[in-house]
Amino acid sequence: MSISDEVRASAAAHRDLGPGYETAVAEGLVERIGEEIDRRVDARLYGQAPYQAPPRPRLRREPVPGRMGFGAVVLALGSMGMAIGATAAVLHPGSAPGQVSGGAAVLIALIWIVIGVVNVAYARYRALSAAYLWRSPARCSVRS
Repeated sequence: MSISDEVRASAAAHRDLGPGYETAVAEGLVERIGEEIDRRVDARLYGQAPYQAPPRPRLRREPVPGRMGFGAVVLALGSMGMAIGATAAVLHPGSAPGQVSGGAAVLIALIWIVIGVVNVAYARYRALSAAYLWRSPARCSVRS
């Protein structure tokens, strides 16, 4: 009999017997549920339950020195696209074709310099972290 069946039977017994027997009904229910829990724990401890293999750890590729990762490519292309869009926004309003004011030229140069610094910083960070992982004596290809 399942635990839900036991609870239903105890509730029906409580209705049939009345409030004078609620302690006895509750104790009987607790005893039956306790026995079911003990049976399940014993089954797990002594291998009577089907074996469940532990989850497999995720395999991660180690970074290859000198090779750009997917994140670096996305950052480089995305930042260049943003820089082109920002340059177009600076050049568009009120400028005649072929003429760039001094302030706009400075702003465009600043945009490209900032984008370049971000990309170089990210590339150096990736190179340093890859070199550290490559030299680390405790490196392992399985990480969880």
